[in-house]
Amino acid sequence: PGPVRCLSAVPSRRGAPQAPCSHRGPPEELGSASLPPRAGGDLRGALSDTVLGLERLDTDLFRGRHHWVPATRRLFGGQIVGQALVAAGYAVSRDEQVHSLHCYFVRAGDPAVPVLYQVERTRSGKSFSVRSVKAIQHGQPILICQASFQLSQHSPLQHQFTMPAVPPPEELLTQEELIARFLQNPNLADKYRRRLNKIQAENVPIDIKPINPPDIFTTEQQEPKQLFWVRARGYIGDADMKVHCCVAAYISDYAFLGTALLPHRQHNVKFMVSLDHSMWFHAPFRADHWMLYECESPWAGGCRGLVHGRLWRRDGVLAVTCAQEGVIRVEQKPTQSKL
Repeated sequence: PGPVRCLSAVPSRRGAPQAPCSHRGPPEELGSASLPPRAGGDLRGALSDTVLGLERLDTDLFRGRHHWVPATRRLFGGQIVGQALVAAGYAVSRDEQVHSLHCYFVRAGDPAVPVLYQVERTRSGKSFSVRSVKAIQHGQPILICQASFQLSQHSPLQHQFTMPAVPPPEELLTQEELIARFLQNPNLADKYRRRLNKIQAENVPIDIKPINPPDIFTTEQQEPKQLFWVRARGYIGDADMKVHCCVAAYISDYAFLGTALLPHRQHNVKFMVSLDHSMWFHAPFRADHWMLYECESPWAGGCRGLVHGRLWRRDGVLAVTCAQEGVIRVEQKPTQSKL
């Protein structure tokens, strides 16, 4: 279940490549990155220009297309959240920046049709503005999102956690390099080889470098925590901060809910889907620069799992905090006889 089978966990939701959308929102509102030319259909270009591009249909009404449709035939939740935030960003002034968003996934997305994003200007205050977005297919909402924007304000009241001490990304292998090492093993079972080749074939628009990646072929239980460096592929540049926040919303859904599965690797996953997704944006960052994604799951039960995440800049500044709950249904793996 999910678009990217990150080596460090099962991913949280939905995806597989399709043709890129050629439409973009008005650059004067969100700001446009200076993007290098690239071949058509290459999702490894800037996410802000392809996966998160929207077509304006009317005032506060936009259409988004899909770029990943997984084997589950559901849309990738990170793209829907990211596009909803793009739509909300068009309805506020350039000086207002998003500080939080809260989304509920209410229906599975249909990969056969585009998604309409309908924005409601819920409140515009002196310091804060709230925008509500419905992502609609077949006349029904598939996601409901509320985003709050704030004008910059200085405050002497500041504190944050300390970033975990980890090796820098330059000293680690990418997910593709780790998979290539597994595939070089002549004794690798065919079922694992097929699985890894399938992962390698996916056109992922994100660079991922797991820290202490687990053995993906073992069923040993692990602590419900994982760390990996992550960044958007392609150049985004010094665009409006809203652009980087939208890309971070896309990135944040990768391998996130799968953190709750790490202590339960003796089970086969039958069904896993996100219920809600929340983010809080604390400090400016570049989504096309390496950030450390720290994920942990404090609780699972009742066929649900809860995960928390923190995106750290390389200089130790906490940039984004995330939370997600999802449905997780599993079945016990069959026990093999030792005889």
